[in-house]
This record gives sequence, C-alpha cells and structure tokens, in this order.
Amino acid sequence: MNKKMVPIMVVAFVGALLLTLLFAKLVNSGRSGPAEPAPVVKNQVWLAAHNLAVGTLIRETDVMTSAWVGELPPGAFGSKDKDKVVGRAVVSTIYQGEPILDSRLAGPGSGGGLAAIIPPGMRAVPVRVNDITGVAGFVLPGMRVDVLIAGTTPTVSSTLGTLSRTLLQNVLVLSAGQSLQKDAEGKPIPVTLVNLLVTPEEAETLSLANTETKIQLVLRNPVDDKTVKTSGTAVASLFSGQKFAPQATSTQVAKPRVAARPVIVRAVQQQPDVVVEVIQGNVRNSVKFKEEGQ
Repeated sequence: MNKKMVPIMVVAFVGALLLTLLFAKLVNSGRSGPAEPAPVVKNQVWLAAHNLAVGTLIRETDVMTSAWVGELPPGAFGSKDKDKVVGRAVVSTIYQGEPILDSRLAGPGSGGGLAAIIPPGMRAVPVRVNDITGVAGFVLPGMRVDVLIAGTTPTVSSTLGTLSRTLLQNVLVLSAGQSLQKDAEGKPIPVTLVNLLVTPEEAETLSLANTETKIQLVLRNPVDDKTVKTSGTAVASLFSGQKFAPQATSTQVAKPRVAARPVIVRAVQQQPDVVVEVIQGNVRNSVKFKEEGQ
C-alpha cells in the first residue's frame, strides 16, 4: 500500500463516521415528535354575570366565577375573594363577561347610588334643564359642559337689559335622568335632572344661580380643558353691535362729611395808653403814647 494514501483514508473514515452520527441524530429527533408544552396555570376569577351600570350595588346574582388561563389581571378577584366583591358599588360600567377589578368599584362600605361615585372633597349638584337648556338631550354622563346663566343684576344699569355670562367651565356630568312633573292640567311633563360634579365653593354658586337665574349647558370637547375668560354680553349689545363692557351703576355713594375745624378766637388784653397832658398858657392838649411793643 502506498504510504501517501494512508492519511487520505483516515480523513475519509472520520468524515464518514461524523456524517453517520449526524444522520442518526436527525432521524431520532424526527421520530420523537414535538416537545410537550409547559403546564398551563388555571385560576378562578369573578366576572360580571350581566352589564353592571354605574352606581349598582353588586349582589351575588350579579357575578359569577370562571376559569382564567394564566395569571389574574391586576386588581382582579380570585375565587376566594367573594366577600370583597359582593356589597360594593360600581363606579365605572362593567360589561357582561368582564373581570371585576378593584379600580372599578367604590370603597367598601360606600353604599350604592350616585353618592358612591363622588370623589372625596367634591359635591354633586342637581340642575334642572329642559331639551333646549340641556343641549337637546345630548348631555350624557361622563361629558364635559360649561354652565351659562342669564338674568338681571342690580349692579348694572337697567338699560342694558338681560345679561348673560359663563358661570362655570369644564364641569363633569355625573348623571342625567328624567323626572316627571305635572302642568296646570295635571298632565306629566318630563324634566331632565343633570347632576354636575363641582367643588364646595362652586356648589354654593351653582345653587344660587339655579334659583335666581336661567341656566343653560354648553357642550365642549372632552379633551379641551382650557379656561377662557369672557366678559359676558347684554341684550343692548345684541342690537348695538358694540362689545359689552360691564359698568358700575350711576348711583353714587355719598361720602361722609368731614366736620370743619373750629375757629379759635383768642382774647387779647389791651394795654392802657400813656396820656401826657401838655399845658401851654391857657391851652391844654393831651397826647397819647403806646407802650413799647404795642
């Protein structure tokens, strides 16, 4: 055998052996099939059995449990958290089949109804409006509105007529419902009651305006949170075309009179004159002289 062929034969043999092992590994891996998936963790979660509106006090018939694949969503309640769900009020609408989250429920013991969705430090003030003042029924919970008032004021000249101005801006509508009233003939008249979320100071202002003026709601874009300064307008401005400028009344407040300073008269004692009698023969003359300094 030629000695030069030995290294070539060794290399060929090693290569064939490696190819054989690689082919055998590929065949065995194809026969074993795909790898088994990791075991899925299943939990029980509380879901809404039907649509739950804002202010609803959750009962046992309003919720149900269902299997949940994977980890529970943040704030969700497990199968053992039934006491943490039942008896609490809904602050954001929950639709059928949705998991009940803690962030969409009022605090424990808050009760149900409108009071449960009022944030701490805020107040809900009802405003009675009709289809015109309530923007023809398009004022719905969650919308933002401006509050306009119209009336007369004793601090402005009566020649201007009725005044109108923007009272509050960017106010959140909590609820809008119907209340039936009766007219002179006893027929029911639907009247809309809109509850607005305001601060305690704004609640005082809105309550007074609700009884002393006419209120109209104006819709605004929910992403527009800018406050615009307005001067208001008057009936006289509508006909004159001039911009309304609030003016003070012509009645002037009388200024308090200042008492005149008393004139003090001092009595000055007069000093007696010095009289010198001059005799010239049969003629007598009297000459008066004042003392020095008089």
